[in-house]
Amino acid sequence: MAKSFTPELKKRLLQANCCFERAGKGDHEIWYSPITDRRFVVDNTIKSRHTANGTLKQAGLKKIF
Repeated sequence: MAKSFTPELKKRLLQANCCFERAGKGDHEIWYSPITDRRFVVDNTIKSRHTANGTLKQAGLKKIF
């Protein structure tokens, strides 16, 4: 089974002052970024580095994976 990028992604989001807002459908969460002033979805089992980097981009952060 491939490792999940979600724990490291959430750690980086919290360091950037992004915050968890609420649970979404299924295993998704809705987060808010003060950098972009937008909400975005975070899956609890991200196995693709491209998806993880896409989530960082939505939050206004640089790619790290």
